[in-house]
Amino acid sequence: MSLLARYLGSQVMAASGFVLLALLALFAFFDVIQELGSVGRNSYGLGQAAVVVLLSVPGHLYEILPIAALIGTMFALARLVGNSEYAVMRVSGLSSWRMAAYFGVIGVGLSILVLALGEYVSPWSDQAAQRYKLSATRSVVAQQFRSGLWVKDGTSFINVREVMPDNTLRGIEIYGFDAAGRLGWIRAADQADWLGNQTWRLDSVTETHFDANGIRATRSTQQNWQSVLTPDILSVLLIAPEKMSARTLWRYVGHLKANGQKAARYELALWTKFISPFVIPIMMLIAMPFAIQGPRAGGTSRKIFFGILAGLAFHLLSRLFGHLGLLNDWPAILVASLPLMIFLAVALAGIRWMDRR
Repeated sequence: MSLLARYLGSQVMAASGFVLLALLALFAFFDVIQELGSVGRNSYGLGQAAVVVLLSVPGHLYEILPIAALIGTMFALARLVGNSEYAVMRVSGLSSWRMAAYFGVIGVGLSILVLALGEYVSPWSDQAAQRYKLSATRSVVAQQFRSGLWVKDGTSFINVREVMPDNTLRGIEIYGFDAAGRLGWIRAADQADWLGNQTWRLDSVTETHFDANGIRATRSTQQNWQSVLTPDILSVLLIAPEKMSARTLWRYVGHLKANGQKAARYELALWTKFISPFVIPIMMLIAMPFAIQGPRAGGTSRKIFFGILAGLAFHLLSRLFGHLGLLNDWPAILVASLPLMIFLAVALAGIRWMDRR
């Protein structure tokens, strides 16, 4: 890599890092304000709130890195223009397309970081934060294993093999223990549907009791079951599709299709994961025509403001196409990639305009 490329990279990375820290501090501040409303519930104090905020940091990093790269690139280039360094670069033979190639390489490097966060760190940390808060505020202890979701409810332990998108539970087993810690009964059901008022309706129930007289088994078609486990708690315990790893989404989409279930939301989240490595390079490219303008176009602050608007526009456009795609059953790959293609077209048109100036 040439000296000029390294210099551009250092300027952009430094500016993007500064913007990233500023945005991260802002998000953390809002998280602290939100968590203060839960302080005082059961054993949830300031220390527990701080742990939840820290565990939320990787998820925020994954979300704001593209915006930080956009604003950071715009800030760095605007400063180069203001110091006349950009003019010297152009006179020395640097074309707009070569600069775009440099930014593409830098963007790919940042995309690797985004991939690592989204695939390995963010899903775990988000789930850990929600479960930690749940156990502290509601005294509900829960953990997910290969055997399914496990929840402690008083002296009972609940095992749910599968939670469907409509909050229907499948493969439920409830283990009841007495005060001495001895297993007293096991209740197994094929399915559970939420009725409200902390009540579930169990279907195809088999109940086994253990006592001094031996083992007794009873069966019933339906049975009501009252539990601390509610759809609200399930929504906390089960990570949203947008925060799942690509591997988990791939397996879950295949599972839903194999069982005749709708998988549109999960397919959209999966394709969004697939195209996420291209977001940062395109954000950096679209920053170029905004930042590299003369003094008549406004100062650095105005250009950064336009950068923020561009980032918000991309986010809103993605959300809009996502909702429209789910409502109209559009192909997930089209819904996920269309906003990015629009911004890529705008970026390439802007770079072409720069090169002709």
